[in-house]
Amino acid sequence: MTGTSARHTLPALAIVMVAAVAVFLIGRQWEPAMVALVGGIAAVLLARGREDDTPTTPVAEPEESPLGQVLDAVADPVLLVSAGRVTLANRAARTLLGTHIIGEDARVAIRHPAAAAALAAPGGQPVELVGIGARDRRWEMRVAAVSDDLAVVDLIDRTEYAAAERMRVDFVANASHELRTPLASILGYIETLGEEAGDEPAIRKRFLKIMMDEARRMQRLVEDLLSLSRIEADKYRLPDQPIDLGVLLGEVCAELRSSGSPRAADVECVVAEGIGTIAGDRAQLSQLFHNLLGNAMKYGRAATPVIARIDRVPAGVAIIVTDQGDGIAPEHLPRLTERFYRADPGRSRSLGGTGLGLAIVKHVAERHRGRLDIASRVGVGTTVTVTLPPPPSGSVPGSTVMKA
Repeated sequence: MTGTSARHTLPALAIVMVAAVAVFLIGRQWEPAMVALVGGIAAVLLARGREDDTPTTPVAEPEESPLGQVLDAVADPVLLVSAGRVTLANRAARTLLGTHIIGEDARVAIRHPAAAAALAAPGGQPVELVGIGARDRRWEMRVAAVSDDLAVVDLIDRTEYAAAERMRVDFVANASHELRTPLASILGYIETLGEEAGDEPAIRKRFLKIMMDEARRMQRLVEDLLSLSRIEADKYRLPDQPIDLGVLLGEVCAELRSSGSPRAADVECVVAEGIGTIAGDRAQLSQLFHNLLGNAMKYGRAATPVIARIDRVPAGVAIIVTDQGDGIAPEHLPRLTERFYRADPGRSRSLGGTGLGLAIVKHVAERHRGRLDIASRVGVGTTVTVTLPPPPSGSVPGSTVMKA
């Protein structure tokens, strides 16, 4: 008790005692006197508590009380608000809003218009708060009334949920657009063929070829979407098949050789010695090879080498695919693994790209607990590296070079 508080409290208590004695003398009954005494003392102490409840008055740290210790174990920010002021805040709330909030008006402590409205009417619907702690942070605030003047405020971080929802909306919009564009083209040509233009053999042949190309583009997109969905469904399950990466790369090279692609002769597949086997998913790693080599063949300049190499590195095994193409500007590199993101949309679509190739590669690498890195220089070319965990044992004797 401070000196000022004592000067006000002691005279008040004396008056209360005198009043209680007076009640006893008048009625000669101790029960009314005791009620007057206890009630008076409680009123004095309550008044003193209100006088002391200012921002400059030291307040006991929450962890000093059992309730504070319990609330500190809660991961979400939680505040107790009494008569409009913050009387207790757990560690998460103090980290988010600052240690000074104890004793403050709750509306000042949270500083958000929507929060002020919710605090004025506890027990209502949860409200969304944007910008607390950081500009892009999103919170859901719930206010539960415990009594007439006591409420519990709970802040739930919804930032990741909001980001995931935004990605979902963008994904649906992009997928719909990518499917609608070739479908509209196909429908337009079908309508044209149903008219007089369909009677001309040359026009009919040209239109049917365009329709077939657009249908195949839709097929590739649907297959990539299904692949991405399967990979995401399995991302928490570690692959456990023994995979010889050198043999798998050789199979991919053979497939490229038989594809008839004009760039197949430019592909060179190299496997360093001592690679051995890794724990992996054969189908997904095959798709990873196909996507990386396919991109390098599409975007590398004609008659320049496309080199796929498997090397031993300190972190494990590295799959390195290099092309000599136009390269990618630095500002595009961080977004290349986003679904449907294209550095050059027109060129990508004209070459048959779905915009999902590197997103699939990234998810395959992550499922295998690996890492994807992309380096590129404009006018020089691009190198994509996938680093996977080291093989448990075994090696492939010698290094092999396979021309596609």
